[in-house]
Amino acid sequence: ALDVARRALQTAEERHETGQRAYAHRLLGDIAASANESDAAQAPYREALALAEALAMRPLVAHAHHGLGTLAYRTGRPDEAKASLAIAATMYREMDMRFWLEKAEARLR
Repeated sequence: ALDVARRALQTAEERHETGQRAYAHRLLGDIAASANESDAAQAPYREALALAEALAMRPLVAHAHHGLGTLAYRTGRPDEAKASLAIAATMYREMDMRFWLEKAEARLR
């Protein structure tokens, strides 16, 4: 999965596809997070967030906040976790993304 994500990022960069770069960064963050590599997941999530915000890709912005909040929770930063997860939950609610809203709210509890 990591090789595919890296190739996706490389292809998006070569083709100047900023939106695809954002998705590839989120995927890299998800992969690192699932491997319990919290430090390695931070940068891709933050890059995905920055790119997604610039392009007004609201679902991806929410997902990046969710990923960052989950990482913060795992690494013992509860205030940061609550802030990021609250942003994600609010955005999911506004976009009627119920599946993801339930996940974010569960982590907030």
